[in-house]
Amino acid sequence: MTARACARRLVSTLQRLPEQVWYQGHWLGILLAPLGGLYCAIARLRRWAYARGWLASHAVSVPVIVVGNLTVGGTGKTPLVLWLAEHLRARGHRPGILLRGYRARRGAGTRDAGRQRWGEATQDAGARRTQDAGRRQRAEQPRRVPVDADPHRYGDEAVLLAQRTRCPVMVGRDRVAAARALVEECGCDWVVSDDGLQHHRLRRRFEILVVDGPRGFGNRRCLPAGPLREPVSRRQDVDLVIHNGHSGAEGFAMQLQPAAAVNLRDPTCQRALAGFAGQSVTAVAGIGHPQRFFAMLRQCGLDIEPRPYPDHHRFTAADLQDWPPGPVLMTEKDAVKCRAFAGSEHWSVPVTAVPEAAFVEALEAALQHHR
Repeated sequence: MTARACARRLVSTLQRLPEQVWYQGHWLGILLAPLGGLYCAIARLRRWAYARGWLASHAVSVPVIVVGNLTVGGTGKTPLVLWLAEHLRARGHRPGILLRGYRARRGAGTRDAGRQRWGEATQDAGARRTQDAGRRQRAEQPRRVPVDADPHRYGDEAVLLAQRTRCPVMVGRDRVAAARALVEECGCDWVVSDDGLQHHRLRRRFEILVVDGPRGFGNRRCLPAGPLREPVSRRQDVDLVIHNGHSGAEGFAMQLQPAAAVNLRDPTCQRALAGFAGQSVTAVAGIGHPQRFFAMLRQCGLDIEPRPYPDHHRFTAADLQDWPPGPVLMTEKDAVKCRAFAGSEHWSVPVTAVPEAAFVEALEAALQHHR
């Protein structure tokens, strides 16, 4: 076995470890349980401090809907945000979407001082510090996401949302500033936050919790012993709970419905998934739960060779060269990062969230209540 193959196997083993600990009863979960308990206690204390007003929270002039989850990794909240934005537009509203911009570039040049020679270390230190502070401040400012934006600059989910919804999309670490920018600069009358359930600094009118139906809350422990960002009891405080895959004891259900594959080189070229049956297909997914994507393709009758990658993986041309010849199907989130160097056999598979009718009725009631 070559060194490269050994390295790839080691990386694959390490990538599977959280799944084994959090969802498959690995003994490491018990060993880490005290740390998980501490994490849960800190999360409770922090939320309590916001509720008491000891930590400041800020409102914007329009209603804010937070679509989030309690677990690390993918639950299907971004497809639900897409659906929610379209639903609000159909009702005559102008929604805006905000995200933190996970793994987006924040700017460069903040480590220049470390590269100076000793003799130059003090000459322009003050000027350099001023320049670096200015760069950091600009990097913290909310940024509107262009439809043709670089996903490495703005984040893959942000670019996908901007392309699919054609709604104003704003990214920024300061969610309050990003929400205000959507209202003041873009004229939005509703703000939808993709993630941010634990970001209590931004006040919200109501919250929607998305749960992975098949996996649920895993071993129900907090990080690092389990997948939870907050205790399971937090679900009692949200307004709506929706399960991706099937309904649970509490909440509603939604399904992710795949559409025809779209060619990355020529987006006008589309092909039904059934058209890939009978041939070997490479399936690529760099999302929180890639097995869901692979299972969906298998349910469509495809014979796939799965290629999972870490969530938000930054694809390069070298990655694509490692894929075998023949058609490659990938998620939309991965496609926005691969389009620049994609070949004619590379396709993305759009999915649409389809909530059950009872959820839509409950949402309508909540929208009327919070107008």
